[in-house]
Amino acid sequence: MTLTVDQTPFGFDPLRPGFRDDPYSVYRRQRETDPVHHSPLGMWTLTRHADCEAALRDQKLGHGEGMNGRIDHLSFLTLNPPDHTRLRGLVSRAFTPKVIRELRPRIQQRVSELLDPLRGAGEFDLIDAFAYPLPVMVISELIGVPVEDQRRFSGWSEEMARGIDPDFLQTPEQLVRRDQAKLEFDNYFRELIAARRGHPADDLLTDLLTGLIAAEQDGDKLDEQELLDILALLLVAGHETTVNLIGNGALALLRNPSQLAFLREHPDQAPAATDELLRYDPPVQFVSRIALADTEVAGHHVAAGEIVSMVLGAANRDPEAFPDPDRLDLTRQSGRLVSFGQGIHFCLGAPLAGMEGQLALAGLAALPDLTLVDDRPPYRDHFILRGVSTLRVRA
Repeated sequence: MTLTVDQTPFGFDPLRPGFRDDPYSVYRRQRETDPVHHSPLGMWTLTRHADCEAALRDQKLGHGEGMNGRIDHLSFLTLNPPDHTRLRGLVSRAFTPKVIRELRPRIQQRVSELLDPLRGAGEFDLIDAFAYPLPVMVISELIGVPVEDQRRFSGWSEEMARGIDPDFLQTPEQLVRRDQAKLEFDNYFRELIAARRGHPADDLLTDLLTGLIAAEQDGDKLDEQELLDILALLLVAGHETTVNLIGNGALALLRNPSQLAFLREHPDQAPAATDELLRYDPPVQFVSRIALADTEVAGHHVAAGEIVSMVLGAANRDPEAFPDPDRLDLTRQSGRLVSFGQGIHFCLGAPLAGMEGQLALAGLAALPDLTLVDDRPPYRDHFILRGVSTLRVRA
């Protein structure tokens, strides 16, 4: 599949060889020459920080048909108020500051269990050994997935994450695997939901069921499929993006030894360091909205039904918002990151992802002999999500 510059929705070819290795130089040229780009396909692309931030908060830009190929399984991620408000409120109880604080010891334990065997282990793939299993352990334990089922859980997550990318950027085989994963996911959780109805447990699934029952009693019509779609969103958002946060962050640190040494010497700076790594190479590169009515975006008239895409990776490298943006600096004041979005669609799981990132990256920095084996690792063939597929290191 080959796209020309005039055919792509972003004014440049995301499938061009080398794009995944270094999208930021492409973003920089776009931001400097055509920061509010309008493609022949009727899609607008924003690459300046101020424009992206304003658009993310603009409630005249929402969700609708035609934005992506098939992301119905990502629940309220694709909804507008009031449905978005209703479903988000149901899930938000699982991500309060108190709940996240209580999860910290468990996450730290999982980090130690995964990293301890890697000390002095020689060469290994950091993604397979650490970055991939950690988030699936955390999100599956939070939801209530038994340990023996977590490997299947992670497999579904990888395939279902393709639902975020437009269909035209995927092969027919990838689309089949994506839809099959969602079918298997739904069937598995129908059985688990039935079990929780009869035998409640101390997990998020039981809490969601309790919330659904209460909502139904208050007159809201909520069905099992909505619950399944909420769980799918939690899986994809809670796993795939955190894998990329850890993998991208580890690669950036290993490519910048002085910054890795700083984090090793100052583990208490892990929160600020994680923010900087989220800015430097964010797991989510693009967020799109559709104009719900004729409106103005970044000084341009946008017709109802046109799509506006905010390039988060470009906004986080805008020198107007972050001086010397191409330099990794763990002491940087974080500023107004857009890595988790803004406005009513701000990532609900951002506090959990941030904590996982902090503990994981601080744990990696504590490995005294961690070095990079392959300086040019391959990237996963996703478009909106960005992350290395393997990361060969030595410890």
